[in-house]
Amino acid sequence: MSLIERAGLSLLQNFDPERAHGLALSALNMGLGGGRGPVRSDRLRVSLAGMELANPVGLAAGFDKNAEAIGPLAQAGFGFLEVGAATPKPQPGNDKPRLFRLTEDQAAINRFGFNNDGMEAIAARLARRVVGVPVGLNLGANKTSDDRAADFATVLRHCGPHVSFATVNVSSPNTEKLRDLQGRAALSALLAGVMEARAELKRPIPVFLKIAPDLDDDALAEIAEVAVEAKLAGIIATNTTLSREGLRSRHRGEAGGLSGQPLFETSTRVLARLSQLTDGQMPLIGVGGVGSAAQAYAKIRAGATAVQLYTAMVYGGLSLAGEIARGLEPLLEADGFASVQDAVGTGRGDWL
Repeated sequence: MSLIERAGLSLLQNFDPERAHGLALSALNMGLGGGRGPVRSDRLRVSLAGMELANPVGLAAGFDKNAEAIGPLAQAGFGFLEVGAATPKPQPGNDKPRLFRLTEDQAAINRFGFNNDGMEAIAARLARRVVGVPVGLNLGANKTSDDRAADFATVLRHCGPHVSFATVNVSSPNTEKLRDLQGRAALSALLAGVMEARAELKRPIPVFLKIAPDLDDDALAEIAEVAVEAKLAGIIATNTTLSREGLRSRHRGEAGGLSGQPLFETSTRVLARLSQLTDGQMPLIGVGGVGSAAQAYAKIRAGATAVQLYTAMVYGGLSLAGEIARGLEPLLEADGFASVQDAVGTGRGDWL
């Protein structure tokens, strides 16, 4: 991290977290993010559901909810980006305050509630983006919708032509009863509608499913079966957790989803279990507590073809993406892996 970035992070810590986030996006669009594009090497290059990535380190959904800073983010070292979540209609989300730093825990709690500008505004921005790293969109549902399952397909139809992949997000804890859609019957019906919408696109794109970490073994087995039956491109494991175990921060009692370092072990165990359940045949993206190259490497060895980060950048800055990608190279080399793909799932048993 440069001295300038360190000073900027220190300054942002003086602001309300949501305000600080908005300022960070503004700074990116003013050209203050730096970067020279994705970190590249033969060892880091990976194929994910047909997408060719320069490296396996991606940006998780939620950082750029409204696709406002795709250009500068594509220069930050990431191999791919995910924006959103987008809903059919704009919605303000839950009341503020709704984002909390848990500095002692290197974590955050949010209860945003899918606040976004709506699919039309987001699609317009996506259509204007310069082609660079693959960019995906997280699909969401409006809080007041009469048919939330249909909302996911609606957003995909509208925005699908402008993105490289899409993610069905039924795992946010901040929209009432949304996680109920992870049950077998509801999820099968929802995904059927989404895949129908995908088939209507002139250029069908990979569709992923993002799941919660707070699922038991039976629920994970059901989700794996449904994902395979629906012919999804892969699963993203995991979203934020409702657990508060071991937290020290004064904000630990706030409602919402917990992200960051406390999520690392739980999300990695879910990832490894999914890898086992799908026998390594379905690409997985590991999310939750990725704050170093060692943690990204652990996710890869647990079964992830790629990883995503977000909360760690609150404490480590935007340059963390490039640092993690570059840091993977010597770890792979030390273990004798010629590529990321060679390492995927080789340490799965450590987490089961």
